[in-house]
Amino acid sequence: MKKLFILTIFIIISCTTKPTFMQTTIQLENETVTIDLSQPEDISLAVQNEAGVGAWYIDQPQIKHVEVDGYVGNVKLGGSTNFNNVHFNPHSHGTHTECIGHITEEFHSVNKALEKTFFKAQLFTVKPDKQGEDQVITPQHFQDLNTGVEAVIIRTLPNGEQKSSKNYSNTNPPFILEETMIRFRESGIKHVLIDLPSVDKEKDNGALLAHKAFWDFNGTQRLDATITELIYVPDTTADGLYMMDLQVAPLENDAAPSRPILYQIL
Repeated sequence: MKKLFILTIFIIISCTTKPTFMQTTIQLENETVTIDLSQPEDISLAVQNEAGVGAWYIDQPQIKHVEVDGYVGNVKLGGSTNFNNVHFNPHSHGTHTECIGHITEEFHSVNKALEKTFFKAQLFTVKPDKQGEDQVITPQHFQDLNTGVEAVIIRTLPNGEQKSSKNYSNTNPPFILEETMIRFRESGIKHVLIDLPSVDKEKDNGALLAHKAFWDFNGTQRLDATITELIYVPDTTADGLYMMDLQVAPLENDAAPSRPILYQIL
């Protein structure tokens, strides 16, 4: 199937007399869109000290000051600066973006997967279907997928604020069916974002069908495609089309903490 490409060719920034409004025009391959850079919608969850969202059976993150050679990296304890070590796992703690290196013997860094960071995205709110003991996300949930979209953002129901602090271990969360990811791949979708700890079933004996389907693991592997998990999209953000800025921490690893930012198309 012919691939769809959307390229950011140029950006023109114009500021009006109102300090809270900064309009930007982006020329895509076949259309021009306008966004307001002063109205970003952050859909990421932060890594927190012994708190926040978690998954995959490991302890919460730890952010702790350094103590070495008489130096204490905590101003409250008499140190000159706050100087902390951060211990966390990108896949378990907070919003993260991963590349095909997550499932390959060969090392691939997520930082090499993104040649650009702005993408036209479509947000869907989905109520997973019951399938035995599982809840699944099917191709039928995306019948309104627009042509020319490079990223799909999935908000699952129910969508309570407890998602930002939930521990998903041993809860069998909803997941995306293999055929859904094949549809995304064949539609030219390069980036899938979801508010769950994985696109795959929590305990699947290592099958990883959704990951493998999206990245075409057994075919022409998609080194420029990414999956972002553990986002949180508030109910106030309406379904529809956005420009998304997908910012990934400069960590040479298969996955890294990330901060997807949505901008409403004017």
